[in-house]
Amino acid sequence: MTDGFIYHLALDHEWAEAVAAGEYRRSTLGRSLAEVGFVHCSFPSQAQGVADAFYRGREDVVLLQIDPRRLGSPVVVEGPDGGFPHVYGPVPVAAVARTTPVPVGPDGRLAVTAAVEGEGP
Repeated sequence: MTDGFIYHLALDHEWAEAVAAGEYRRSTLGRSLAEVGFVHCSFPSQAQGVADAFYRGREDVVLLQIDPRRLGSPVVVEGPDGGFPHVYGPVPVAAVARTTPVPVGPDGRLAVTAAVEGEGP
């Protein structure tokens, strides 16, 4: 388990589908939970790097702020550079404390750091 919030970048239409279904089942861009086995997430300091690597220029991204205590599925920190939090199961909509549409700057970079730093209700 991890202390504090973890983050996931979602496409807004996939998040809308999750809200209707009651749970989010996308692992990452273009891949499902069923395909990968877990939902890729980030710690606050990692979210901008993920956005830069995979979501640059997209105008349909929403940042999910996830409360691991509400998940009901294990969170395992694994991978390089200290690891990333992976949720081994669907993310219930009730575990998402806040959603923030992520604006794109003129250089195509998503303003994820600003969204993360705007933590709170």
